[in-house]
Parts: sequence; C-alpha cells; structure tokens
Amino acid sequence: MRKITAFWIVPSGIAVICLSLVVARAASENASPIYGVNLPEGYRDWRVITVAHEAGKNNDIRAILGNDVAVKAFREGTRPFPDGAVIARLAYVYKSSPENDAVFPAPQSFVAGDPTNVQISVKDSKKFADSGGWGYGQFENGVANQSEPLLKSCFACHTKLDRSKDFVFSHYSP
Repeated sequence: MRKITAFWIVPSGIAVICLSLVVARAASENASPIYGVNLPEGYRDWRVITVAHEAGKNNDIRAILGNDVAVKAFREGTRPFPDGAVIARLAYVYKSSPENDAVFPAPQSFVAGDPTNVQISVKDSKKFADSGGWGYGQFENGVANQSEPLLKSCFACHTKLDRSKDFVFSHYSP
C-alpha cells in the first residue's frame, strides 16, 4: 500500500502509469494456466442466465451468469457465441435446509451452502482457436486454480456437446 501511495506524489501522468502496472501485474499473477483467464471485474453483478444442480460427485448448485455480450447471445439464440462473450459459473454446496424444512410438512428445501468455485469461460475465436474459441479458468476463494490437468479437462468435456451449442452446457431460462 505504501508503494502505491508514494506514486501519488509524482506527476499525475506517471502516477496513472505506475498504478496501472501494479494492477496489471496483480491480475496476470492470478490468471489460469494454459488460457490466461482472469476473474472478470464486476462479474457478480452480471445477469442470471440460468441455474443448475449437479448431482453425483459434485453435488452442487450453480448460478450461471453472463456479461452483456453473452446474455444477448443466449436470448437471441446466437451460435456460435460472438467474441467477447463471457460466462461465469458460480458453484455452491447443495445442502438441505432444516430451518426452511421446519416450515414445510416434509423435508424439501435445498439451498446454496458454502461456495466451492467459480468457473469462467471467455469467447475469443482467435486467441483460443485450439479449444473451440473458448478459454477457461477456475477459481477457489478468488485464486486461480493452477492445475493444468483440470483446465485441460474443461475443453475435453465441452467437446462432448452437440457442436450447435458452441461447447456451452447452459441454455437461457427466460
């Protein structure tokens, strides 16, 4: 923090450059391996595309959000997605709610528990040409997961989808 404060005493043009370098380096240090994907600024304020429950080993509940480009493409059914589309998948432990169930005649309420991870998919057909135009990142507690085998499995799994879906599992739920 002191280093950044010290920059403010130099001429303003230099201060902006120095501050930008500090922010850029911090972002690149938290990038996913292979694709270099970062957590997009403000992603928690994006619109909801859909929600999903993944049973089995994951047993999580997910909120799928999109930036304006992704939401427009989902709504209009545009496939392939245009470059600049970014999809965020926020996963939480899927757990029963005894508090809510106390109100109902039978156990039936499930809620989002602790967060597990955030997955980001970024569409850039040139930069990510080898993976169908998509770059992937997974983050736990805001920190990029550095497991290359994990990230390599992203595209491998998405390729199992019908090509008309442009490697995207989610569909728009109006």
